[in-house]
Amino acid sequence: MKRIAVLTSGGDAPGMNAAVRAIVRKGIYEGFEVYGINYGFAGLVAGDIRKLNPSDVSDMIGRGGTFLYSARYPEFANREGQEKGIEQLKKFGIEGLVVIGGDGSYQGAVALTKLGFPTVGVPGTIDNDIPGTEYTIGFDTAINTVLEALDRLRDTATSHVRTFIVEVMGRRAGDIALWTGVASGAEQILIPEQDFDLEAVAKEIKQGRLNGKKHTLILLAEGVMSGDELAKKLREYDSDFHTRVTVLGHVQRGGAPSARDRVLASRMGAKAIDLLKEDIGGVCVGVKAEEIIYSDIVETLANGKHLPNLELYQLNKEISF
Repeated sequence: MKRIAVLTSGGDAPGMNAAVRAIVRKGIYEGFEVYGINYGFAGLVAGDIRKLNPSDVSDMIGRGGTFLYSARYPEFANREGQEKGIEQLKKFGIEGLVVIGGDGSYQGAVALTKLGFPTVGVPGTIDNDIPGTEYTIGFDTAINTVLEALDRLRDTATSHVRTFIVEVMGRRAGDIALWTGVASGAEQILIPEQDFDLEAVAKEIKQGRLNGKKHTLILLAEGVMSGDELAKKLREYDSDFHTRVTVLGHVQRGGAPSARDRVLASRMGAKAIDLLKEDIGGVCVGVKAEEIIYSDIVETLANGKHLPNLELYQLNKEISF
């Protein structure tokens, strides 16, 4: 294998550029020619491919977003689109591909794998919802971004004796809400993976007020319901909660990656090169107990499931009253 390529797909995540940097420089160090594909799978099918040199990734380790850009391309779910992508790879003499992204990106990598093209998946998403790894690139930065906002909201919530509902991202996963809820001392954490009784939530808010609490902070994962919907339902139990809703939105994706995300991305990117050097494709990279691992990507997506650390959920129940 002499030529390999890398693309970023789906939602951007802090640390993607650090991963690309590692892939480019480690790849060149190991004797590969490394190509970058702009705009994800859309760029792959269009042939928007360019050779990358060490200078192309200079100063990229600390930059958020992805300098290779990203785009939604649902057509890649069809075999015709997949075959066009492989045609472009062969046209450029590319023999291996690294795909950095989340669930949708991994589905694309699986499709290429099933068609026989050597592909390695690297988990890059703030949602932390990818099986085969304990943590994804971008998650640590995102929760620290959210935490900074929560610390500020707590100040104003206390000043006005209000209930703040903070809706955070995560798709169908509750990891962002869970980790930032515990870290901020939130009174309530609502996530898709854990059933809850809204009437009990309202009673706990009331009891907190009786205990002298001057504010209530509720972390709501977007996969549960919208912040406005939750606020409306809570008002049915008590109109005196003085509820305010904050939707943090895409600010959670931006910003320079944390030190942890930079190191994680560098290690995962380098591992992808090690695998391709050994002619190993059809796998995805992950981290478990701080060790960089890999597993079969088809089997991982078919049978694996990411589960949040529900010990944190119980911990918050025990210490947030």
